[in-house]
Amino acid sequence: MTELNRRRFLQIAGATAGFTALSGSIDRAAAIPAARRSGTVQDIEHIVVLMQENRSFDHYFGSMKGVRGFGDPRPVTLPSGKPVWNQTSGGKETLPYHPDAADLGMQFIAGLDHDWAGGHSAFNNGKYDNWIPAKGTGTMAYLTRGDIPFHYALADKFTVCDDYHCSFIGATDPNRYYMLSGYVGNDGTGGGPVLGNEEAGYGWTTYAERLEKAGVSWKVYQDVGDGLDAAGGWGWIDDAYRGNYGDNSLLYFNTYRNAKPGDALYEKARTGTNAKAGDGYFDVLKADVKAGTLPKISWIAAPEAFSEHPNWPANYGAWYISQVLDALTSNPDVWSRTALFITYDENDGYFDHVVPPYAPASANQGLSTVDTKLDYYPGGSRAAGPYGLGQRVPMLVVSPWSTGGYVCSETFDHTSILRFMEKRFGVKETNISPWRRAICGDLTSAFDFSLKVTDPADLPDTAGYLPPDHDRHSSYVPKPPAQGALPKQEKGSRPSRPLAYAPYVDGAADLATGKYKLTFSGGQLAGAAFQVRSQNRTDGPWTYTAEAAKSISDSWNSVYSAGSYDLTAHGPNGFLRAFKGNNKVAEPEVTARHDGATGNLLLTLRNPGTADAHLTVTNAYGGTPQTYTVRAGATVQQTVDLRATQRWYDLKVVLDGSAGYLRRLAGHVENGQAGVSDPGIATA
Repeated sequence: MTELNRRRFLQIAGATAGFTALSGSIDRAAAIPAARRSGTVQDIEHIVVLMQENRSFDHYFGSMKGVRGFGDPRPVTLPSGKPVWNQTSGGKETLPYHPDAADLGMQFIAGLDHDWAGGHSAFNNGKYDNWIPAKGTGTMAYLTRGDIPFHYALADKFTVCDDYHCSFIGATDPNRYYMLSGYVGNDGTGGGPVLGNEEAGYGWTTYAERLEKAGVSWKVYQDVGDGLDAAGGWGWIDDAYRGNYGDNSLLYFNTYRNAKPGDALYEKARTGTNAKAGDGYFDVLKADVKAGTLPKISWIAAPEAFSEHPNWPANYGAWYISQVLDALTSNPDVWSRTALFITYDENDGYFDHVVPPYAPASANQGLSTVDTKLDYYPGGSRAAGPYGLGQRVPMLVVSPWSTGGYVCSETFDHTSILRFMEKRFGVKETNISPWRRAICGDLTSAFDFSLKVTDPADLPDTAGYLPPDHDRHSSYVPKPPAQGALPKQEKGSRPSRPLAYAPYVDGAADLATGKYKLTFSGGQLAGAAFQVRSQNRTDGPWTYTAEAAKSISDSWNSVYSAGSYDLTAHGPNGFLRAFKGNNKVAEPEVTARHDGATGNLLLTLRNPGTADAHLTVTNAYGGTPQTYTVRAGATVQQTVDLRATQRWYDLKVVLDGSAGYLRRLAGHVENGQAGVSDPGIATA
């Protein structure tokens, strides 16, 4: 790091006044209006991607208001019968905890295991109960607004995605290959599949090559370190304040390695600033922005010290992000046509409570309406398992079309960035698998492209922070408290972006065969992935994917559990359906449909039995319990008015005289309009 940059870093990142300087970059970005012309994604002319390192969503944002964090009212239940937060090892339980170190956002917090083996050990075939043995107790550590005020302020000014996942259960490079090319050579093409950070040189086509062929401009912004070649470690060097930390993963593809000066791939992927010679990190980016020559698509790779990789402080990254914002907003006309995606390549090993969607190992573990061959590794150099999706990681959508402090809860992964580029520039990435296209969105739902102006939210109060010196430091290893407790989220809600989901899961008993069937759908406009868990079976969980406008069904033999069934299906955006009962007798069934026209829920209560059934419906989000009498062999339809709960519902249906019967139905009815985050989070 040059002395000039060191001094500037101290000025910006140091002391209580430092955060005021950093937050100014947020205010400037939020104040510049969008160049709204067509009212579509075509109004965006520049897409910039800054992918940082190794933080999970809960680790950063689990305590932030209005997102699916520690206050999630519908977490999965572990085989132990306890909520997913209650991770154990050797009989000792560890819940998420806030380490007691002072100035945590400036601590050199320890990194954790994040390879294929460790990630799949924690994942445990979807059971999700082996985090402590696989990662250690440090996995449950999390940060708060007071630790990382800049990151929270960005979320409060712009849009945060709370169902954005890394693409791969494992290390940095494979996740970056998904972001840059759509896969890891899953079909064996070009030296794949790549399951770790081998960086051996690969031969499949990257998206930048497709852009080049299509005539769409692009560039990688980075520092060259000691050289972007093998001798220079492709930017990975010992000086953490120079180079690109090896995070320009295009350089692990042979077409870039073999490119020569003057070649397009060389000039756009293997050049950059030279901090060793006195350049500022952002000199090239600033020059392009000011000259109006910012490419259509840009990727930024930070030096190690600013990448937010443990063991480097999160707030070093805050300084770097603020400088990127300063550079992009230095020409308001350019920023008015620019979208910046700030995300993280993987979770490092830090816990996140949402079980990611994944492809089934076999038909015994789930089904899909689309081919999952490219999404399940059958075994070889490593143990068999799904490639991903991986854990949730932070994603901040920073642009003039995403102001207002919104949360977007559509399922995304790193290939969603490519999908957004596809949507805007029409260049398709053919490496993305059918399964990922079915369940992951293209990020357009995080924006408001209408011709109106959305007022940004007020900047929240935040505390300053003081950096240490600029040497490498020993890792700070968090220790959990002797007595754990589930953390609380900040009170309050945030506005939510409209989604395309209209999911349902219907249950049906077959007394003749002793089986209980579930039918899954994401609705007409969006595909969805569901996980089914059971507390009276040991052969689960199971995973199901239904592409848009299609459904898929599977059955469970209740002989396995002495005639009873206990099945809970989790889907996107807090969706849940639970089915408990006795499959030896005819019991009532309850189905639900979202009514997008009214924003209400339509219930159908069917009684196949020979006696009248009395069903009581209670909404956890308010209202008076209602009891319905359904005559033998009859069906009753009811509308649940959701106006008072912002179209959210969490219903429990019980049957008079049957203690073992339960139906639980929870979710959000979409009507094409912006809404508000789950009120169950705000009161948790």
